[in-house]
Amino acid sequence: MIHTPAESRTVWVAQDGKCSSICDNISAEIPVALVYNGISHVVLMATPANIAELALGFSFSEGIIESKEQIYAIEISEHQHGLVADIELASAAFARLKNRRRQMSGRSGCGLCGLDSLAAVQPAITPIMRSVNLEFSKIGAALTDFNHHQRLRAQTGSVHGVAWADGDGTIVTAREDIGRHNALDKLIGWGLQAKVDWKQGFVVLSSRASFEMVMKSAITGIGCIVAVSAPTTYAIDLAHKANITLVGFARHHRQVIYTHPQFFSSLTHT
Repeated sequence: MIHTPAESRTVWVAQDGKCSSICDNISAEIPVALVYNGISHVVLMATPANIAELALGFSFSEGIIESKEQIYAIEISEHQHGLVADIELASAAFARLKNRRRQMSGRSGCGLCGLDSLAAVQPAITPIMRSVNLEFSKIGAALTDFNHHQRLRAQTGSVHGVAWADGDGTIVTAREDIGRHNALDKLIGWGLQAKVDWKQGFVVLSSRASFEMVMKSAITGIGCIVAVSAPTTYAIDLAHKANITLVGFARHHRQVIYTHPQFFSSLTHT
């Protein structure tokens, strides 16, 4: 079976007392199993696109690997009920993985399921060392262009988008998925392969800035997060600790800065 990011389905539209059938594009959601050195670790519910990037980004943002060189190969295979990513890990990374007691079943709405203690929620974070000031005006330019990079959302209306914008506010690339965590992991996987300097731009999120989205960004070294919706208190606290500039309710004409506004230039404080 060939899995595609969207499928055409017949739906019935009721309007003004009448009902008619049309064809509609629906986002695909399938199980994706990540298997490390032959041992199944997690099943993510995800959009079947950019799965190798998802596997790489998840492995990095979850602390399974410390660099992309610790993954020797990723092979994606199709199965009747979903996809399997067979990941060949370096011995040191695999030993670290086996020592972890975390058992989780990935879902589009929850990325912390299965943690065995409260202390495991927030591991030690090293503050990101930043020296580059971003031009605040560039955020508006990226937000204006963001919708054009969410092609699957335009077709289906049911996926999240995550984009990387450079220091000029130009969106370099974007990834989409039914899970916002998955979309970010796909972008992280792309960035690891492209050797992106995560301090020289910012990430744009179509979703709220949850704790785990900030955690994944902190582990990756992303210095600025711009979300179209709101953050949570836990996300704000972590962003402050990690030296991440966190922006929410982002629109072209107005944004709310929750942490570290000093990394923006051309801002007048009143």
